[in-house]
Amino acid sequence: MTGTAARHLYLARHGEASPDESTLTAAGRRQAVLLGQRLRHAPVTAIHHGPLPRAEQTARLIHEQLDGAPPLQASEPAGDYIPYLPQRDELPPESADTMLDRLAQFPAEERERGPELARTALTRFTGPVDGDEPRHELVVTHNFLIGWLVRAALDAPKWRWMGLNHANAALTVIRYAPDRPASVLFYNDMGHLPDALRWTGFPPELRV
Repeated sequence: MTGTAARHLYLARHGEASPDESTLTAAGRRQAVLLGQRLRHAPVTAIHHGPLPRAEQTARLIHEQLDGAPPLQASEPAGDYIPYLPQRDELPPESADTMLDRLAQFPAEERERGPELARTALTRFTGPVDGDEPRHELVVTHNFLIGWLVRAALDAPKWRWMGLNHANAALTVIRYAPDRPASVLFYNDMGHLPDALRWTGFPPELRV
């Protein structure tokens, strides 16, 4: 059934995490607070977060900045996993070996379960919604899922989630309206972060 009202999907990567990824750094906590302050006037109707500590802690800090915010909802499809495993012939020949070698470094369980979770994420978080009122949903998640959902919104090949990088606590918004293609309203927006807190989560050579 086709939805009758627009969904605005707010996607945020977790704040900067400690080296063992068990908690947020001081910078990561500050990033999360600033993102929450930016969203203070957004009509957020649901907040989902992945099950890992860095996503849960980021969501909680955002939630504390919002007046009358809905309860937090832990969601396995909002977690950290490989959303799609490409075949060699899908990839650009000049980079296929490098890309496949990188994917092979991830745990087998993550590679095997990821595609199913990614399909669930598309069902749960994307597309227009039923009813007369637009829905505004925040998903606090990880780099790979953001790349996967942006790729889907642009109808890009399934492997193209790779190469889409997202900074810690940056914001991406996708709009799904009835009878229209999905619209990426903005991507990797760091306007709420001071210079010192931008571009974390990127490899050093990609930081601006």
